Amino acid sequence: MRPLTEEETKQVFEKLYKFIGKNIKNLIDRSDEPYCFRLHKNRVFYVREAIMKKATNVAREKLIALGTSIGKLTHTGKFRLTIGALDLLAQYAKFKVWVKPTSEMQFLYGNNVLKSGLARITEATPAYTGVVVYNMNDIPLGFGVTAKATNECRAMDPSGIVAFHQGDVGEYLRGGGRDTCKAASRLSEQQEKKQTENTNQQNAQVLQQQQQQQ
Repeated sequence: MRPLTEEETKQVFEKLYKFIGKNIKNLIDRSDEPYCFRLHKNRVFYVREAIMKKATNVAREKLIALGTSIGKLTHTGKFRLTIGALDLLAQYAKFKVWVKPTSEMQFLYGNNVLKSGLARITEATPAYTGVVVYNMNDIPLGFGVTAKATNECRAMDPSGIVAFHQGDVGEYLRGGGRDTCKAASRLSEQQEKKQTENTNQQNAQVLQQQQQQQ
């Protein structure tokens, strides 16, 4: 367990900022008690400083987790949010998407949010920004990145993608219900492949949009 380096901190904050914006300061400047970010076995934890200090008495190889696992560093050094960050994102999210009851399970199996399954979306949501996905009972199901802005969604084809899937609570079961810590900090191979496909599709749309603007 160790503090994040400057570059790691930058990556974590940039990713969180995409979802919660300036509310990121609420994670650091808390009125109740101080919290911090720590790295342990390539996983990034958000933890109370009091717990962190106690954890220093535990041998590294015996320490499994501490605080909330919000993401991990890949083998290439890139930071990726995992489903353990959902509570933090939902608490401070700037933009939200609600799915219809008939589309909940589709999202929970790792699929994108389609126009046909969209119930509501926060007004003035821009394209390619982080969103938290909810069901109609305001229960957070996961998070992703918008493919279209709010005004563009109104004229979309029913099969069009509204938001690219990045994480959902179904991962706890798909990743192994007995070890929720591991499920929260890693995606299954199927999820990894789907996320890569989503990212490639997202990048292609961004490139196409830039070419049209030129």
